[in-house]
Amino acid sequence: MRLALLLAALIVPLPAAAETGLPEGFVHLAEVAPTIRQDIRYAGARNFLGRPVAFYLAGECILTRRAAEALSRAQAEIAPRGLTLVVWDCYRPAGAVADMMAWTRDAADQRMKAIFYPSVDKARLSLDGYLSSRSTHSRGSTVDLGIARVGAVPGSASGACTAATGQRLDDGVLDFGTSYDCFDPRAHVRAPGIGREAAANRAMLASLMQRNGFRAYAKEWWHFQLVHEPFPGRSFDFPVMRRGQR
Repeated sequence: MRLALLLAALIVPLPAAAETGLPEGFVHLAEVAPTIRQDIRYAGARNFLGRPVAFYLAGECILTRRAAEALSRAQAEIAPRGLTLVVWDCYRPAGAVADMMAWTRDAADQRMKAIFYPSVDKARLSLDGYLSSRSTHSRGSTVDLGIARVGAVPGSASGACTAATGQRLDDGVLDFGTSYDCFDPRAHVRAPGIGREAAANRAMLASLMQRNGFRAYAKEWWHFQLVHEPFPGRSFDFPVMRRGQR
């Protein structure tokens, strides 16, 4: 009897975090909202660095559960209209942020300038508020996203992010006036001259996200932060990994 009690005491159920390979309170978005389209740019080369970013080991959106559930509610709101959210970046490891900041200091690497920052000096990307050494993404409740028609996919256009629709880098989403990760004043939420349709789509996205608990960032129409985030004073540094990977 004593041996049985001892064995029972040693067999303690593992916490959910150990089962997912993620810290407690984090989830893979696909487990909460599987219909949201994921196009995690920093896991590949279709981004402003032109290569995978450090710590992105998989093209998976990871968020705090609270943020993921809020996105699920937003998706449910627009799905009856034949629309879907498209996420480009979610949780961003602190090591990935450091990799981006190191890139900003490499003046020789300008290979993606013509697409992602055609009118802005690379040395000013941090000063102008497009990149930060302490990203809110590292807290797990900030997301970069747009809205697409269900079934739409990115096209072949790959021009400057500020070019006209059909010429600029095609993200496969509605017209928002610029491509994603466009480091340019035209990407500011209330930028003038982006066209009526793009302005309406930005307003629709912002309204949708605000109704579901997020606040916008004035310089990037795609960037939203959960208002009541669970880890407001922390930055995490675990890698972005596949579901089931540890």
